[in-house]
Amino acid sequence: MAMITASTTPLLLIDGHLKVIAASESFERTFGVDPSQTLGREMTEIGDGEWRAPQLKMLLESTAEGVLIDAYEMDLKRQGKPDRRLVINIRKLAYSDLDAVRLLASVADVTEARAATKKSQDLLRANTARSDELAVENHALLMEIRHRVANSLQIIAAVLMQNARAAQSEEAREKLRDAHARVMSIADLQQQLAGATTGAVELRAYLTKLCATIAASMIPDPSRLALVVLAEEATIDAGASISIGLVVTELVINALKHAFPDKQPGRIIVDYRVDGAAWTLSVADTGVGMAKDAPPTAGLGSSIIQALARQLKAQVLVTDTAPGTMISLIHPAPDADGEAVPAQEAV
Repeated sequence: MAMITASTTPLLLIDGHLKVIAASESFERTFGVDPSQTLGREMTEIGDGEWRAPQLKMLLESTAEGVLIDAYEMDLKRQGKPDRRLVINIRKLAYSDLDAVRLLASVADVTEARAATKKSQDLLRANTARSDELAVENHALLMEIRHRVANSLQIIAAVLMQNARAAQSEEAREKLRDAHARVMSIADLQQQLAGATTGAVELRAYLTKLCATIAASMIPDPSRLALVVLAEEATIDAGASISIGLVVTELVINALKHAFPDKQPGRIIVDYRVDGAAWTLSVADTGVGMAKDAPPTAGLGSSIIQALARQLKAQVLVTDTAPGTMISLIHPAPDADGEAVPAQEAV
């Protein structure tokens, strides 16, 4: 409590009823709120109602239920004061007492940073030809759209997870959890693109964040089942990263469903290796393995995986690793004519 109160970063400590139980002096000073009107109130009721955003309350509720949501952006509008652009990160703290829910919310004011970026873009526009001006303008617009799309997708994912927890049948819960993971795979990519200066994606960072999101929503006991990323550092274009993210999502979900029955412990490892123009993406598990009489693509969500493999001009390889199974997408180096070997299934 003392550390939170003294923090130079605006912080709030929130209980399971979404009520503030501690606030940093920097939060109260930065946002001009009376300390006596902060403690014991919900975050959305602080001040004169300027924090009363339905999306913010939904994010707090979803985080309290264990859903991992990163960097939500909102505009803080206060009467008689200029609007502020905020980035809010909320994390559920781990306690031995599982009933004692505690959320830590950090609030960063990025108004000046965004203004500085805009100023730089304005200066760049003033010193370039009209075509370059349009390119800068379009890039700034694209970044803003990606921020907004990522926010919207995170809200949709939070709703899906809430509905999954409320669903009566296990089949409905499973389908909603799957949908949540797929939506978050795209939301994570949008966040990566929104922070990039080009259309390229740092794949290791993207896969690490994607797998952390899947684990937070689908692995109740990380000490029993680990989801690990061992990818090499590589930069790929946005189009390919979408397909790779969806492949990883499908294969990890498949492993979580089928590889570890009866709460068997183990690991799922996501790896990406580059060799010149060739690359290999693999998802391996230490689970029960595939049935001996099962066809090679059984349980893969084969139509999705094969379609994505064709987009990536990659081969699908299924390997019995005893224990477990490894599914790989292998993109060979182009031939003399600059074409990759056509995608096909290999065993």
